[in-house]
Amino acid sequence: QVQLVESGGGLVQAGGSLRLSCAASGRTFLSAAMGWFRQGPGKERDFVAAISWSGGNTYYEDSVNGRFTISRDNAKNTVYLQMNSLKPEDTGIYYCAAAYMGWTTVANRYSYWGQGTQVTVSS
Repeated sequence: QVQLVESGGGLVQAGGSLRLSCAASGRTFLSAAMGWFRQGPGKERDFVAAISWSGGNTYYEDSVNGRFTISRDNAKNTVYLQMNSLKPEDTGIYYCAAAYMGWTTVANRYSYWGQGTQVTVSS
């Protein structure tokens, strides 16, 4: 089992920044690829960013590429999502997730999920 706890969400004006954190405990964090997903109001849960177990590979959804940065600190069992130049359309609940079959953009390949943290971007 892996427990994931997100934090860092909040209310921010358009153009602002937030940094989300996801603390992991339980099963070995080092061997997990990690991903961030978000679910906007009335929308499905969509891929945002992913990072390989080593941190050497990252991948971003097109709309956040260049604005968001995913990173991880394996010594702290934590993955981060730095979000800059936020837009109202970035509003949603942000979830982190762990995958043990390699990094992926596909939600159902992630085995463990956090409870989510709300991000609201006002215009």
